[in-house]
Amino acid sequence: MRSQASAAQLRRTLGRADLRAVPESRRAVRELLTHWGTPEQSAVAELLTSELVTNALVHTDDEAVLTATVGPRGLRVEVRDFVSRQPRPRLPCTDDGTHGRGLVLVESLADEWGVSRHEVGKSVWFELDADAA
Repeated sequence: MRSQASAAQLRRTLGRADLRAVPESRRAVRELLTHWGTPEQSAVAELLTSELVTNALVHTDDEAVLTATVGPRGLRVEVRDFVSRQPRPRLPCTDDGTHGRGLVLVESLADEWGVSRHEVGKSVWFELDADAA
């Protein structure tokens, strides 16, 4: 397992409904995690980041802010949007089964996850423990 002694952080503003931000966010998290965790942890982090970014951009009509922090205890990724409606895990809702799985994946794969309310909007976050490998 690769670990990092000090904290490293990524912060990106994601444009309103700009779905190009999804692969760009995955790539940025991959680069941040170059010296942390295992390849499997990085793959999970990329997947969960893309789910949070996609949800924020698809379900709001505003920009969002991605923050990822790597520290001695692990990785924390937050996506803040500016809409007060709270997300909730649910079963896929369409016939093709491609929608509605994001938070179910986050709930299943993250060591911790949650929603933090802000005066305006919320942050949906997940954490992966450094010792989980």
